[in-house]
Parts: sequence; structure tokens; C-alpha cells
Amino acid sequence: MKVALVSPYEIGRQPFALAQPAAWLKKAGFEVECIDLSVEPFDSSRIAGSKVVAVHLAMHAGARLAAQVIPKLVEIETVQAICVYGLYAPVNEEYFRSLGCEYVFGGEAEADIQSLCESVRRDSPAEILKQLRNSLDKLRFVSPDRSLLPDLEQYSRLALADGTIRTVGFVEATRGCKHLCKHCPIVPVYEGRFRVVPVGVVLDDIRQQVEAGAEHISFGDPDFLNGPGHSRRIIEKFRAEFPDHTWDATIKVEHLVKYAELLQFFADNGCLFITTAVESIEDEILQKLDKGHTEKDFRQSLLLLRKLGISMMPTFVPFTPWTTLNGYRNLLGEIAELGLADSVAPVQLSIRLLLPRGSKLLQSADRGTWLNEFNPELLGFDWTHPDSRVDLLQKSVQQWVMDADSQGKARNETFMGVWERVHKALGIPSPELQFTDSAAVPTMTENWYCCAEPTISQQIELSDQIDSCGTAIGDAAA
Repeated sequence: MKVALVSPYEIGRQPFALAQPAAWLKKAGFEVECIDLSVEPFDSSRIAGSKVVAVHLAMHAGARLAAQVIPKLVEIETVQAICVYGLYAPVNEEYFRSLGCEYVFGGEAEADIQSLCESVRRDSPAEILKQLRNSLDKLRFVSPDRSLLPDLEQYSRLALADGTIRTVGFVEATRGCKHLCKHCPIVPVYEGRFRVVPVGVVLDDIRQQVEAGAEHISFGDPDFLNGPGHSRRIIEKFRAEFPDHTWDATIKVEHLVKYAELLQFFADNGCLFITTAVESIEDEILQKLDKGHTEKDFRQSLLLLRKLGISMMPTFVPFTPWTTLNGYRNLLGEIAELGLADSVAPVQLSIRLLLPRGSKLLQSADRGTWLNEFNPELLGFDWTHPDSRVDLLQKSVQQWVMDADSQGKARNETFMGVWERVHKALGIPSPELQFTDSAAVPTMTENWYCCAEPTISQQIELSDQIDSCGTAIGDAAA
């Protein structure tokens, strides 16, 4: 029996969340087709013949794009069951069921996906699987099967300061997160729990990607130091086997401060950069988000990483109901002062707070002043800033960032355009911005980020693909 696994978008990474269930299903005797719409076109003929289609919703942008695809999957006659799984599946259960998905799996979904496929193969679909499934049971991870995915060269690559381009492999050492940041989409699903992928499985995954050409490994865990001992063991074995390969990871500011001594070990063992969710430089907003760090902690961790020769790639959620025009201006000023303008992906300057169902921020005491109704098209609750100028600025910055990216503008040039826009919003002249000199930093060639909405170009491109296949779906199904 044929099963199709579909990933709409995963910020330029070859998706572990397709490779892991693919390994499970192939081992159980299923024919598997993996389709990654971020790097290959929507082609209904590849899905035709599948009895089950499972669509991974890793993030907001991917879920929005999936909503364009699912109605077309429903039209394929051979498909008997469509499921969505991943972080954005359970929090959007009602919406995706309305599109034709009878099965919604969150958390550790591989066992549920396999159970669904087995029930369809027996021609006796289990009614219990039609209920929302958000299992957090510990799974028996197996070595992911990436043989069905597009080549690594088609995904985001690493650009070094000297102009060298490296092929990047993407692995996960843990899933979920033990923290409860109020804006994070992981929290409603994992509720402060995380699951460890065995060291042997992680190393097997690294090996197959190195064999496929990976020269750098990106650890995609929500926080690589949720299990510091586990992470250290992985890096020890990874570097022992691949001493010339570099790597990066995502780590909370809070953990950069707490595990400072471990960072020296990372620096000695090939860590090029660390992505960290700074989100804001205003302590009051950080407290509302329950981030667990302060602006002082951010500066301290930046100095520590620089001392060790590790670049910091900060991420932000600069537009919130509590953002002010002066606060946004101060954020830009601090980024420039700290020499981070080249380290911050321009999209980070435009991100507007997302509020999916289950977000802890929906309980904010002042929500009545800004919170609107749930908007299915946004897959979240809409909100309106008390100062309309802030919402207008966000739209202006978002459009500028997308335009600058399409025109290939340098990050400093894009940053200057944002600087000019905030001063225009304030109604004051834009002073010349003095950038603090900083060492050149490595960057990924994919600048988008999981907390951002899909770009207009992404939506149009996928819509065009779907339209072009629309007339062929009936033929493919037949």
C-alpha cells in the first residue's frame, strides 16, 4: 500500500519529520512517497495511488501553505485518509478537519501515523484514530530514511565569511521543550516536556547526510541544551568521527548563561554559531513572554560567545501588543550598537506576534485592549495594536524586507531601510546610523524563520503550482 508524506515548508531544511516516519512505514512494509513542497513542485501524479496522505505542519508558514494543498488532496480518488501532524496540527484541529482531514496527530506522531496506515491496509479504519491524538509517549526512534527526499544541495546552505558555501545537513537530537515561554507554539503541544533521540540514531542520521555531501550539521532542536549531557555526548562522538565538520544549534539565552562552561567545549569542537531567541530587549516584554532572561543576560551571553569565537544569531519578535515606536527604534539602535546588523536575518525585524489556539498569551490580563476574534485564515487570533502607527509600521517593514530580499540587498542596506521607516513613523528626521564594526559572520542562505508568516511570493508560487495541476488531478486519480 502506498503512503504519501508531505512537507509544505521547514525553513530550508531537509525535514527530519518526513524522514523519521518514512523509516517507520518502510520497515512496516509500506511503499512511501516523500514530497517536500519547499523545493519541489506540487505534482498530483506523485500522490495518485496513495491511500493515506500525511501532511506535516511544522510551523505557521507551513500550515498556511498546507491549507492551499489539502483541498486538492481530497479530490484524488485513491486517497482514503488524510492526516495532519506536527506542532500546528492539534492547535488547528477544527480548521483542518473542515478542509477534509479526518485525522489530526500532534506530539510524537509516528506511531499514530503507522497505526492509521495499518488500519487502512486492513480496510478497517479505527474510529479512535479520528479523535484528536496528541501522544507524548516515548517512541522507539529509528534511523531516519532520507533516501526519498530531495538532495541536500536543494536546501539552505551555509555561506561563510570568506565566501565559501557549504552543504548543510539537518538533524534533531531532541523534540519538544521543557520550558513554557508563553508565545511559543511548542508549549500547547508538549506542555513542558521533551523527548530525547538516542545518540546512536542521531549519529546514524549525521553519517547518512555526510555521505550525501553535508559539510556542516545544523541541530534543529528547539533548545539544544534541554539535555546538556545528551548534547555533549553527541558532539563528542560527532567530532571524533568527523573532526573537520562544523555545526550550529539553537540555545535559549537563559541556557547560554547557565551552561557557560559547556560553551567552551562547543567552541573547541567546531561550533560556528548559535541561534538564540532574544525576542525583545525590553525586560517588561520579556516578562510578559516568560522568556526566562533579561536584556542584561542577552548582552552577557553575546560577550561570552564572542570571546569564545562563536557567532550569535539572535531572533526577535519585535511587534507585540506592548511594542512602542520608540521601543522599536531602541531595538534597532541596540542591534547596530552591538554590531549585530549582519547577524540578524532581516525577516526578524518584521515579525509580528502569532497567537495560535492554546497560546498562554491569550490569558494576558490586558488582552481586552488588543485581542480580536480567532481568524481561520491566519490560523490564530488576530490582534490590533492600541497605537495604529505600530501596525502600519509592521506592514511597511514586512513589505520592505520582502522587497529587499527579492532584490538581493545586503543586510546592512535592508537594516538602513527599516531605520528610516521607524523614524518616518515617529515623524522625526532619520539620523545617520553608526554601525559598530563586527567580524564577518556565517549566514544561512534561507532567511525566513518559523515564527514568520509565509511570504506573498511563497503563497503565489504554491497557488500557481496547484492551479497548473488542477486539471491533471482527475486524470492522475484515474
